[in-house]
This record gives sequence, structure tokens and C-alpha cells, in this order.
Amino acid sequence: MRSVMLLLFCFSCFAPLCAATTGWQSAKHLQAELVSEYQQVQPGQTLQLALHFVPDEHWHTYWQNPGDSGLPTQLSWTLPKGVSAGAIKWPTPQAIAVPPLVNYGFEGQTILLSDLTIASDYQADTLPISLKVDWLVCEEVCIPAEAEFSLVLPVAAKAVLAEDAVSLFQQAQQQLPQPINVSGQFDVSGGAFSAVLDIPTIQPISAFFVAATELVDHAAPQQVTLNGEQLLLQQPLNTYFSVAPQQLDIVLITTANKAYSVQLQQTRSAGTEILITQGQQDPTALWLILLLAGAGGVLLNLMPCVFPVLSLKALSIAGHGQVRRQQQLQALWYSLGVVMSFVMLAILLIVLRSAGAAVGWGFQLQNPYLVALLVYLLFALGLSLSGVVQFGLGLMNTGSAVADSGGSRGAFFTGVLAVVVASPCTAPFMGTALGYAVSQEAAIALLIFAALGFGMALPFLLLALVPGFSRVLPKPGVWMDTLKQWLAYPLYLSAVWLLWVYGRQSGVDAQVMLLIGVVCIAAACWLWGRRQLSLAGNGSVMLAAVLLLLALALPGFAPYQQRNPADTATADQSWQSWSADTLSELRQQGKPVLVNMTADWCITCLVNERVALSSDSTKAALALYDVTYLKGDWTLRDAAITEYLRLYQRDGVPLYVLYWPGQQPEVLPQILTPDTVPQTLARLSRQP
Repeated sequence: MRSVMLLLFCFSCFAPLCAATTGWQSAKHLQAELVSEYQQVQPGQTLQLALHFVPDEHWHTYWQNPGDSGLPTQLSWTLPKGVSAGAIKWPTPQAIAVPPLVNYGFEGQTILLSDLTIASDYQADTLPISLKVDWLVCEEVCIPAEAEFSLVLPVAAKAVLAEDAVSLFQQAQQQLPQPINVSGQFDVSGGAFSAVLDIPTIQPISAFFVAATELVDHAAPQQVTLNGEQLLLQQPLNTYFSVAPQQLDIVLITTANKAYSVQLQQTRSAGTEILITQGQQDPTALWLILLLAGAGGVLLNLMPCVFPVLSLKALSIAGHGQVRRQQQLQALWYSLGVVMSFVMLAILLIVLRSAGAAVGWGFQLQNPYLVALLVYLLFALGLSLSGVVQFGLGLMNTGSAVADSGGSRGAFFTGVLAVVVASPCTAPFMGTALGYAVSQEAAIALLIFAALGFGMALPFLLLALVPGFSRVLPKPGVWMDTLKQWLAYPLYLSAVWLLWVYGRQSGVDAQVMLLIGVVCIAAACWLWGRRQLSLAGNGSVMLAAVLLLLALALPGFAPYQQRNPADTATADQSWQSWSADTLSELRQQGKPVLVNMTADWCITCLVNERVALSSDSTKAALALYDVTYLKGDWTLRDAAITEYLRLYQRDGVPLYVLYWPGQQPEVLPQILTPDTVPQTLARLSRQP
């Protein structure tokens, strides 16, 4: 009995020295405890406390940036005067995919460390610690929970380590990313998070985590490039991004699964790419972008895809001779049609992107059915110019009686048609303006698209409103009817080009179905033309309507053949099919790379490839400098290519990016010459 009493007495005396943990508390799908690094502490000491989580299998908690959903664990300390607790030391997170979202958190055992600092003049014999914890634990469902932990540590002249907890704290230290003291800056211009770090020689970086919430698009692909001792990181901005912090932490993950933490400072980009600074618009940059948009709209008139429709408008204005008021009305209605069409395209882009669709400039031509409708429309307009059918003033506006309302409608819808067929083309200056627009709030984006439309309509406004320009127009005459018939052939060629695009998108079987639809359109127009000449009755009208409906239905029932760009790449050994992984692998190997983002419906792209990228001088330069040529095909919608375009502040194709080891990526002009690539490669090769 005396032995038992002695043991109980000893246990009561020394129990506080062993109380380095609160013991486990159980919640739904998770157990938690608070553990002290020391079982006895002393004044002036800094020790660590560990919040130890053990969730059920497949369940997880969240990092300080939880990603697209979730909540980070939050700690609320209650401590005596003279004692303070530091912030959570977060372990290296994991990317947890919950398609289409990506979250950042921890599966399995998780240890969150916090420093506890005791003042040197602390007088009490004990240190009471109270902690309230809020967490969220998730699998397919999420369960919020909270718990309170209490721990009392004795205070004496000498601190005593909690031997039983040593392995736990060692494990926690191993899970922390290793801090490295390097200089780094980041920027958020052009719709992407971009960072540059002067980093020492470490293992290749495969991924990174940004600690700031609602900054990056967590599910978007990352671009990681090591050029010498300079590390370049890029990732598109989050949909809900508003303001970037002055500094932030990132965690770098190596190919050997080691983690490093780095602190970055915000900087500003040079030139017109300074888009966002602390959530405020730069008025100077906005005005510059508006000027670029206007200039791009003017140059868009010179693109080959726009000419067939613009020739109709020029013919219409010339047909009014010296009747200034009629010319002015035509130009104003046409300009209104152009500007409103650009604004409507902008609204549609904004709505689709808000709904999560990855779309960009020219997105409507990524839909094969809309391409088929454009084939029909351009072919029918050509038949009208050839005299097979007369659609009248309301559509083509090529007659002379402009006093009625049909002339205004015709001018307006000619402007609409000009914008529709202009979308496959990208003129100089348009890339910067469009890339800026899609990263701004809706009002700014609409203003930029309106400026683009105004620029496109400006030549016709000058032609009609400025007397000096209007005097150069020839007088109407018989020559106009002959010219009108000649202008049908550019429309036929445009229809052939779109027919080729449709075949590339859908396959040769679907293309044959569309050709049958074109024959139906021709027959319907011929029947309607006979009715206009009073050579046929109402039966011809009914038959024409049936043929028109049949033509509209055929593309919907056409057999669709899945397009595989890799097959074309295999046939043409001069280039490889682009992918983010292929590009990243080549850059990590230190190889120069040329990336060409193109689409079959982009005439600018096709001209550049034929004139510049397929020239003997370019092929020789690529071979001389051992450049890998990657081609991304945006003919059909591709979310990965859309995200890549956003990384370089572009909203459409073409985009040409040249990667040279040790240098930052260089974006080439949108209009290439045969010497562009060879001269750029020669210059980059001479740089140290």
C-alpha cells in the first residue's frame, strides 16, 4: 500500500512535466491534437507548437491558398501577457484535382507549426495556452468543424524538451519548404501572373504554388522556364482577380519533389503591357491601347479576308456619284453596323468567358456549322452580283434608289457582314489591343472593341464625309454593272476558302454534304431569280424555300470526323504538334524553340506560313540553329491553346514566340517576312 501511495504521489508531482500534448480530439473524418516541443519552458524562450491533424483516408484539409475552393485552417490563440504566437508555418501543399477545379491542401497526416515566444520577464510559474481552431475537411463533400485545445506548461529556470514529440517536430520540419534567399519580382499585366527569379543552381523546377488567393487560375497550365540562372514563371490570372499584393510567397517544386519557398516583390512592366496596378487603370495606357485598336481596325481593311465585302461597300458609295448626302448616310449606317458588331462580339466573348468557356477572337469560326452558313452566304451574295438573283437594296445595297429605307438597312448589314468575315484576320496592333481588352472590366473591353470598329469604318467615313476624298470617286456609269459582276469572283473564292476550312474541321465526307448544300443554294437562288423576272410562279418560291431548308439542315446531319493535328505533324517532318508539356520539356533541355499558334480559318496565319515560315531561308535558319518548330492548331476550340495565348496577352491567332536558351521569350510580329525568323535567330545567337 505504501508503494502504491508513493507512486501516486510521484505521478501527481511530475504529471505537468509530461503534459506536452492536449491529447486527441475527434471530429468527423479527422483527429487533432496540440503538441508542445517542450514539456517545461523558461522565460525568454521561443518554442514551437504543432497542430497535428490525421484525417481519414482520401480526406484533406487546405493550404493558406486553398485554390479554387475550400478554406484554410485558422488559429485563434489566447495567451497570457508577455507571450505571443507567430503565424502558421505551412507545409508544402499538394495539388488536389477536383475537375474542372484544382485545390491546394494536404492529404494524410498534417502538422502545422507555430512559434511561441515568451518574454524574458515572464514571472508566472505556469504558461496556460488556449487555442481555437477552425478547419474544413473534404473528400466529395466538405465538413467545417472547430475545436478548442488547452495546454498548461510549467515555467522554470531550465527548459525541458518533450522527448516523445521530437520525431513529430522533425517530421514537421521536413515537410516545410526550404527558404532560399534570392531576388525575384512578379507582374500581373496582360492577364497573366509572370515572375522572374535570379535563382542559384538547383534541381529543375517542375511546378510552383502561389500563396496569394484569387491571383492565378489554379487549373490553368503553368509555364516554367530556366534560362541559365534566371527562372521564368507564368500562369493565367484568376477569373476573380482584382488587386495584387505588393509582395507574396511562392513555393517551387523540383523534379525530385523537393520544395523551396521564395518571396517576390511586385514590379511594373515596361511599354503598353502595363495594364493593372493596384486595381487602378492607367489612363495613359488606356489611351494608347485605344489608339492601337483604332490603327488595327484601319489596317484590318487591308487584310485579304475583308476585301470581298469592302469592295461591295466601295462600289455602293461610288454608285451615288456626287450625291453627298446619300454617300454620308451610307457611310454612317455602314460604320454603325461595324461598330455595333464589334461591341456585340465583345459582349458575347465576355458572357462566354464568364461562363467558363475558353474562347478568343475568331471563336465563331471554330464552329463548323457557322462556317457552313458563311459558305452559303458568300456564295449567295456572289450569285447576286453575277445577276442570277437580286437580293435588292436591303442586303447588297448595289442599286441606285437609295432614298428608301432599304439602302440604310443594306449599308448597316454590309457592315455586320464585314465584321463577320474580318474575324479570321488579325492586323498589326490588334493583338496588344485585344489582349488588353479581355483582361479588363466589361466597360473598358467594350470601349476597346468599339475603337477597333471605328478604325475599321474610318476609311469609308473619310471617303464620304471629307470633300477632298469624295471628289476622287468616279462618276456612275455602265462600267459599274461590269465591275459588279467581276466582284462576284472574290466572293466565290472566299466561299471556296471557307469550304476548305470546313473540310479541315469536319472531314471530306462532311465537305461533300456541304457541297450538296451549295448546289441547293444555287438552285434556290436561280428559282427566286426567275420569280423576280416573273418567269415562274409561286410553286418555284415554295421549291426554293424547301431547297434552302435542306441546305441549312445538311451540315447538321453531316458525318463529323475528329480532327487530329498530330497526323499532319507526322506527315510534315519540319514541325511537331504543340503541347505545353512538349514545350516545357524542350526548354528544360536548353533547346531553342519556335512556337506557331495558327488556325485554318486565319488567312493571316496561312499567308505567313506560305510566305515566311515555309521559305527556304527560314527552313535553313531553323536547321542551322537546331530550332524545334512547334505548331498549335486553333482551328477548333482548344482550351490549352487559349490559355497559352493569354500568357502572351493575345486573344487570337497568329502568335509566334521564339524561345532561345538564356533569353526571355520573344514575340515575333504578326505579319512575317521571309527574313523575320532568320534575322531574329542570328541576333539572339550573338547575345551572351
